[in-house]
Order: sequence, then structure tokens, then C-alpha cells
Amino acid sequence: MSASPVPAKSRRNSSGLSRDVELLELLGTSESFRAGGLGVTQVAELTGRDKAVVSRALTTLADAGLIERDESTLRYLPGTRLYALAAHTASAGLIQASRDHLRRLTQLTRETSHLCVLRGGNVLTLVSELSPHQVRTTGWAGITTAAWRTPSGRALLSDWDDVSLARWYDDHGQDHALVGTFAPESEPLGFPVPELPPPGKAPVTDFDSLLVELQRIRECGYAISDEELEMGVVAASAPVTDFSGRVVAAINVSAPKPRIGQRLDALGVYVARAARELSQRMGAPTSA
Repeated sequence: MSASPVPAKSRRNSSGLSRDVELLELLGTSESFRAGGLGVTQVAELTGRDKAVVSRALTTLADAGLIERDESTLRYLPGTRLYALAAHTASAGLIQASRDHLRRLTQLTRETSHLCVLRGGNVLTLVSELSPHQVRTTGWAGITTAAWRTPSGRALLSDWDDVSLARWYDDHGQDHALVGTFAPESEPLGFPVPELPPPGKAPVTDFDSLLVELQRIRECGYAISDEELEMGVVAASAPVTDFSGRVVAAINVSAPKPRIGQRLDALGVYVARAARELSQRMGAPTSA
């Protein structure tokens, strides 16, 4: 029996969706951003469509929050809802891709591993793979911490230029360690988080020391923390890059200090290897 034909209405809906996607892609081009957006006439000319049809389509997309119109120039650009959808999709894909890598890393080190991303001045932990040990570090999934206080934050900043870093540090260089109400010291087997790093434990104390630390991370491929955020806890983090070579996440392993001892740099090497493997899965070019 032959397959039933696709109803005409479904074909029209599919065709309309394709045209809408084309409009979104056009508004998201670098040329559109450099021009401050595109107007109805420009979009109609670039797509070869009727101006009235384009105007209705753009209005519909704007009503949905997928694009936004500048009322002074009447030009359109991608909207906040579109960015939110893209960010959610990217995070979901990153989490899915990372699970096997985190599981293998935890099996190898027998310590808790985490996948982290940068959100403004903070590090958000997307997912944690807990250590099999009874005494272990906290799973931080869903918790945000000040980027300057964590090795993951510094790994995530390691591909920024100095000008962008200076602006970022002016805004976030004094952020509190924890964002929200999470209190690890109240959790079973949790470790206390001091308001400030203990003396001599913070590699970043000002902007100049941040630049020095980021250069060290670029050279060795990982960042470390020795009781900087949590008392009695050490950690190592390494950046994860995507197909463009941009840092999009960090892999972290944290552990009670007595179990790691003097092997913190060795832990960093393991974490950096896992981060490279995840980067390759995300499409990053392999090193020569």
C-alpha cells in the first residue's frame, strides 16, 4: 500500500515554518548585527518575498518574543526568548554529552566530578557525579558560586582577552562566594564555606593576580584550588571548548584534601584529559 500523501495544510505549515526559520537566520547574521538589525524592506529584498507578507511574519515572530523591533529605527534583531531557547538547548546538549565523561572520571579518580558553565559573574554547576566514598565532597548541581573563588570559574575565563577581563573583574571581582541559600556546612558530611579564602589560599587577590593565574591555566591546561572555597577540600578544573575553539564549560573534580595529599597537580592532568575528550565530542579541533 502506498503511503498517504501529506495533507496540503501540513505542507503549508511546514513551508511557513521554513520561511520563518530563514528570517531568524537572516536576522542573526553578523551583517544584521553590524547594521543594528534589518527593516521590513531590507528583509523583503534579501529574501525576494512580498513586503506585506514579510511584515506579517516579522510581527508574528516579534509577538512570540523570538525577535525584537527597535521602535526608533524599526529594525529587527533576535529576541531574548530566542537566546533563552538556544541557551537551554545548548546546556541540555552539553549535559547529555558530558555524562559518560564525568562517570569515567569519577570511576578513575573515585572523587566527585562536576560540569560547570559561566553565568555572568558566577559559576553554575549543571550536573555532578558523586564519589563512591562515604566521605565525599558535595554535589553542587544547580548551585552558583563566585567565579573568582573557584578553579572552574578561572578555567571558564581562560580564553578571555584582557579588556573583557578588566570589565568583568570590575563588576564581579568582589562577589560573595555563594549565590543563594545553599549552605554546604549544613549538609551531611558537608564542608564549610568561609566568607573569604583563608590567608595564602587564594591565587586571585586582584586583577593583576587574575591575569597571572589565567596565563598559568593556559600553559598547563588546568586550574587548581587548595581549600580556597571549602575548608578541607581541594579541586582541579579544566576548560571545555566547542567547534569554534571557544570555552563553553569546565570539568571539575573536588575531593577531601587528605585523600589527594600532594597529588593535586596529577589530579589536574586527569581532569584536563577528560576536558579534552569532551571538547572533541563537542566538535573542537584536535591538537596537532
